[in-house]
Amino acid sequence: MKSLLVSIVALSMPLAGCSVVGEKSDETGQDGANGGTVVLVTHESFQLPKQVVRQFEDESGYDLQTRAAGDAGTLTTKLVLTRDNPTGDAAFGVDNTFASRAVDEGVFAEHGVELPTGAEKYALEGDAADVLAPIDNGNVCVNVDKTWFADHDLDPPTSFEDLTDPAYEGLFVTPSALSSSPGLAFLLATIAAYRGAWPDYWERLIANDTLVVDGWEDAYFGDFTQGSENGTRPIVLSYDSSPAFTTADDGSSTTSALLDTCFRQVEYAGVLEGAENPEGARALIEFLLSASVQRELPESMFVFPVVDGVGLPPAWEKHAEQPESPYRLDPAEIAANREAWLEEWRDIVTR
Repeated sequence: MKSLLVSIVALSMPLAGCSVVGEKSDETGQDGANGGTVVLVTHESFQLPKQVVRQFEDESGYDLQTRAAGDAGTLTTKLVLTRDNPTGDAAFGVDNTFASRAVDEGVFAEHGVELPTGAEKYALEGDAADVLAPIDNGNVCVNVDKTWFADHDLDPPTSFEDLTDPAYEGLFVTPSALSSSPGLAFLLATIAAYRGAWPDYWERLIANDTLVVDGWEDAYFGDFTQGSENGTRPIVLSYDSSPAFTTADDGSSTTSALLDTCFRQVEYAGVLEGAENPEGARALIEFLLSASVQRELPESMFVFPVVDGVGLPPAWEKHAEQPESPYRLDPAEIAANREAWLEEWRDIVTR
C-alpha cells in the first residue's frame, strides 16, 4: 500500500517541481515545418504521457512547449503580471478559486472552443465562460484511516462539526491555507458551510488540537497514519480520489473521504490575450478536452475528467467516490475576500 501512496505525491498541486510533457523540436521557438510551436504556461504539476503529447503534435502540426509557473495561485499572479507581454499562447491550471482575478485582469481572450457534452456543467458563469474552458475537476475532502478507527473501536467523524468534538482531539492534520492549495480549499469549504460564523468554527477546530502544517505532502506523508509509519493522526485533509491509492490486498480501501466536507476544484484552460499563436492555443484546448487526454487525467494528474462517457481506472470506479453536493463559492466572492479571509485565518491559527 505504501508504494501506491507514493503515486499521489503529485496531488499536492494543487495544487510542487517542473513537469515536462514533451520535447520541443525547435528550442528557438521558430516556426516548424507545419504549424510551428504552441507554448503552454501551466502549473508545476501538469503531466501527460509522452505518447499523448506526440499525438497532439502529429495531429495538429504544432510542437508543444510547456513553461511551469508554480501552483495555481502563483500561475495566476504571473499571468496577470505578464498580461501585456504574455509568455505563452495558452494557459492551463487557473482554478475556480483564482479564475475571477485572471478574467477581470484581461489575461484571456475568447477561446472559441465548443465544449464536449458534460464539460458545460463545470463552466464559469457569464463572460468568463467564453474565455476559460473547464478541463478537469476534483474535490478536496477530509479523509480518515478506517483501519485506525476500527483498531481503536471509535467511529470516524463524518462532518466538519465532528472535527471539533473532543472525541477527535489531536487526530486531525491539515495543510495551511497560506501555503497549500488544498489548505485554501478547506478554508473556503468551511466559509461556505458556516458563512459569517467560520472564524468561530476555526477557533473551536484549533482548540481541539488540530495540527496545521505547511503542505499536503507534509500532512499526508508526515502525520497521517496511512501515509507514514510514524504518523499519529488518522484524519487528514486530502482528496476524493485518495482512497483509490490506499487499497489493501483484498481490494478494499483502508481510507475513505468524508463526502460532506468536500470543496469542488475545477481547472481551466484559455487562450492568452496577445498570444503569438492563438490558433495553436485553441487547437491545444480542444485536444485537452478530447478523449485522448480526458481518459489520462486520473492516472497522470490525479483528477477527474469533465467530459461525459470517459471511463475511470478500476480502482477509481470502486473507491474514488465524488460528492453529490460539494461546497462551492462564487469565484468573484473569493477574489473580493481572499486576502481578508486569509489574514483572519492566520490570526486564529497563530494565536
